[in-house]
Amino acid sequence: MSLQISPFELLRILAFENPGAVANIRGSRKYPSISGTVNFYQTPLGVVVIASVSGLPTGRGPCGNRIFAMHIHTGGSCTGNQNDPFAMAGGHYNPNNCPHPYHAGDLPPLFGNKGIAWSAFLTDRFRVRDIIGKTVIIHGSPDDFMSQPSGDSGEKIACGVIR
Repeated sequence: MSLQISPFELLRILAFENPGAVANIRGSRKYPSISGTVNFYQTPLGVVVIASVSGLPTGRGPCGNRIFAMHIHTGGSCTGNQNDPFAMAGGHYNPNNCPHPYHAGDLPPLFGNKGIAWSAFLTDRFRVRDIIGKTVIIHGSPDDFMSQPSGDSGEKIACGVIR
């Protein structure tokens, strides 16, 4: 038996319910203008994730809007060191030991639009309660969805702890 929910019921949940968790995104020292939120809503169909980020780096020319990887990482802190501004964010959230891009923490990319990105999607890879205390990382390059272990997505440019 499949669980059915109408699009209107899903919209009602999103419009009138507070998110079950939120990550407040902040850029690294190299990218201090990045800020935003990633909201997580538990629904009967899975988790609706809504990301809103601004201050992202932009490219030049007609093909200059960049694409950024976004992942949930296992660590509970956005602190780091000189080589990795978010080293304490840990690796990809992957409780089932799946190959990339089937980690529970592998999320759809963010498409930059003059430094702004907004995304909403539904996933059944995790429940909100499973990710509280973990981190959301935005990477400077798109995920190639092939390279192991994490998609060759480049430097970590922003981070937020899921609370």
